[in-house]
This record gives sequence, structure tokens and C-alpha cells, in this order.
Amino acid sequence: MFDDDQNIKAIREGIKALCLKFPNEYWREKDRTRTYPTEFVKALSDQGYLGCLIPEEYGGSGLKLSAAAVILEEIHNSGGNGAACHAQMYIMGTLLRHGSDEQKKRYLPGIAEGSLRLQAFGVTEPGSGTDTLALKTTARKDGDSYIINGQKVWTSRAEHSDLMLLLARTTHRDKVEKRTNGLSVFIVDMRGTIGKELTIRPIRTMVNHATTEVFFDELRVPQENLIGEEGKGFRYIIDGMNAERILIASECIGDSRWFIKKATAYANERIVFDRPIGMNQGIQFPIAQAYAETEAAALMTEKAALLYEDEKRLGAEANVAKLLASAASWKAAEACMQTHGGYGFAEEYDVERKYRETRLYQIAPISTNLILSYIAEHVLGLPRSY
Repeated sequence: MFDDDQNIKAIREGIKALCLKFPNEYWREKDRTRTYPTEFVKALSDQGYLGCLIPEEYGGSGLKLSAAAVILEEIHNSGGNGAACHAQMYIMGTLLRHGSDEQKKRYLPGIAEGSLRLQAFGVTEPGSGTDTLALKTTARKDGDSYIINGQKVWTSRAEHSDLMLLLARTTHRDKVEKRTNGLSVFIVDMRGTIGKELTIRPIRTMVNHATTEVFFDELRVPQENLIGEEGKGFRYIIDGMNAERILIASECIGDSRWFIKKATAYANERIVFDRPIGMNQGIQFPIAQAYAETEAAALMTEKAALLYEDEKRLGAEANVAKLLASAASWKAAEACMQTHGGYGFAEEYDVERKYRETRLYQIAPISTNLILSYIAEHVLGLPRSY
């Protein structure tokens, strides 16, 4: 469906051309040294791709979520990793839909031109995990400001961002009528606060994801940085979360197609027992199965993106898209690794790097089990399990 649009076709070709300047050797080196792909992110910004969702009046391209989905899919299909910058796209949903005109005028032009980075999403906490309503970071009103205290974890790209979208509790859980009330969203300008009221500690992980834990100690945030109404933040943040699931699903589709291409090419070239290993059904069938599941997941992802663009309720579709796409990419990764055998473990083939990267999406940004629980309760009407 997406590729029936000429603009989408042009975006796809443009991203392919850009990614040729950042070949596998580039990503291999970044992974080896655990360094941020600054040059790649700058190139995306300079060519307007990171500002694709920002309206033209603020210097962006004014495109829809489907365009952002294609951008990230092609990055992954080219062997890269859009996780270095994808947050700017999905965070944008909360700011665009619920931010004030003044907030949009203040931040969006700089984000669109690349002089400001909105990459950090401060939601998850050590004690609450994916139970967002149990978070404990507080925002206490103090005159014309809020004072932030607390801790976030798995806040990726905080070291490479100027701004953070932060979810904090402004009313204690015991004092709200509904569990979803009492949380508020803030735009936090981190510049000048790091090492003072805000501390960032990197977390080294099995993938080069630039993730951190963040500590807030009496951090003062102006009242004008509150997005929407106080206490309504959970509803606002859902827009960002649904966009996140759709865009992560698109990355998984890109990963899966990369694995399938890689496995197919190797299966045709690798000769064992005087014949290409691709002649063996034990090699063929897993790749073919991964292909079928990838194409089905891609259709679900497109459906979710179109519903998002029409501002329809899409919690189920966004979650199902992420579930199916991450499962397809992991199945394709397994098929590709098995096809390559021992060579799949060699850094120079890039399979092991992409294998590690796509494994993340079985548990992030939401785990497979929680998606299944959501479907069981909210789609099928089964009893709540948590």
C-alpha cells in the first residue's frame, strides 16, 4: 500500500542512496567501539528525514507516519540501525498532538533543522518496568515551575539529546480517581543541567544502543514546559507509544528483509558436498517461512500506520504489528544464522551484529508477553492477568 504513493517511493530510494554512504563497515566499527553514529544521524537530519513528521510551517516536511515507517524500514533493510534516532519520530506524536502552539514554535524549527535533538524518552523506571502507572518520579509544583525528583532507566540516547520527553507523577496514586490520572508530561531541556541536577549513567549492553539511567535531583522545569493539562499525561504519552510500536515494527520488517536477502544470497553461493546448500529443503524452508511471515507482518504494520494517520483508536493494531514484525525478524535472524553456520558468528559477515540488534525487539519497547496479555484482555475480553 505504501509504495503506491510516489512520495513514498522517492523517500525509499533516497534512504537507500544515503545508506550507501554508510556501509556495513561503518556500522561494524560503531558496534565494535560502542560509539554513537553521529555522522549518520547528522546526514539524516541534513536531508530532512528526521524532521519528516514536523509540519512545513515549522520547517519540517509535513509527512505522515507511513513516511517515517518507510525511512526506518529502509535503514534496517540496508544493514543499518535506526535506533540511533528513531525516538525523535515517535516522541513527536505527543508534542504535535498535545503541545501548545508556543511549545511548537519554540522547539519544532530547531528540531527540524537539526540544531536541537529530541531523542530521549523518560518513562521506564527500575521499580516499575512496563507498569507505567506505578512510576515514582515526581514533579512538585513550586511557583511557576515544577521540581523533578526521581530516576529513569533504559532512557536511550540521553547523552546525545538536548531535550527529553519526561513522564512524571504530579498527583500521588492514592489521590486519583482513575489509575491513569495524576501523571504529567514535560519537555525537559537537559542542556546545562547534566552533572548538576541531572545525572546520566551509561548502561553497557549486548547491542550498541546508547542506553542510560537518568537521575533527577531537584531539577527545575518551567511551567510552560508542561504538555497539555496536568495529570492527563498518560493519555498523551499513549500517542507516542503507539507510534513507537508501529515504527519499531517497521524496523523489524527491514531487519527481516535484510536477513532474508543475506541468507538467500549465501545459500545460493555456498557449495558443500558439490552442491549449493540452497538446494536443501532444510535450508530453503526456514527462509521461505520467514519471508511469508514478514510479508504478513508488513501488511499489519501498514494497517496500523494508516489507522494512526486517521487518528483512529489503534492500540490493538499497533501492538499486533509490533508482535508479528518482531517475531518475523527473529525467525529470519535464526534462519540467516543457521544458513551461514559458523560464518554467521564472524563479525565480517554482519549477521551476528544484526542478530543481536533484532533480538532486542522481543522485549523492547514492550515485551511479547505483555502484548499477548493486552490482546487477551482488550481484544478477546478475557480476564485481566496483571
